[in-house]
Amino acid sequence: MNLSVADLRQNYTRDELTEENANRDPIKQFQIWLEQAVNSQVTEPNAMTLATSTKDGQPSARIVLLKHFDNRGFVFFTNYNSQKAQELKNNPQAALVFLWKPLERQVRIQGSVVKISEKESDEYFQSRPEASRLGALVSPQSQVIPNREILESDFEKLQQKYQDKEISRPDNWGGFRVMPTEIEFWQGRPSRLHDRLRYRQQEDGSWLRERLAP
Repeated sequence: MNLSVADLRQNYTRDELTEENANRDPIKQFQIWLEQAVNSQVTEPNAMTLATSTKDGQPSARIVLLKHFDNRGFVFFTNYNSQKAQELKNNPQAALVFLWKPLERQVRIQGSVVKISEKESDEYFQSRPEASRLGALVSPQSQVIPNREILESDFEKLQQKYQDKEISRPDNWGGFRVMPTEIEFWQGRPSRLHDRLRYRQQEDGSWLRERLAP
């Protein structure tokens, strides 16, 4: 194998992140960057790495999709019996990472996690395409299954069962909200002297902004 991973390098020159051009509110700053990622046609700009861990500290991570955010936090949806949901049940802390490579940017978020209300989960579930709603019903997420054919067979049975019928949200499916205590914005810069601005939430709810060394 001739590929040398150590030799893979890129010099970042696209933009800068300064205290003067960054919003004092990290949620507003996130919205600005997300909108710029959307306008730049970044592929799936709402894709994020979600890191969780077991109660004894064994970490795991996967890519999920952000479906809503506001001052309360960042929302994603899953099967409540899945590995990530079970880990969050036992250790309700998580980290998120957004990578917008064409913009040479990433955002890191840390915080505690709670389930969103059943009403919010119901509303989002009904907004999904029919096939996605059926998929939530048919998949025992993170469980061992004998083969793919059983999924496809069960999916076809549900299609027939719910033809011209409302598909209600199952009790074991819904949303989680990551309530941030730290948000870091990273902008690639030349010579690996990257810009890093970290916002830490204070006891009064305000945000302390600090510059970190790259």
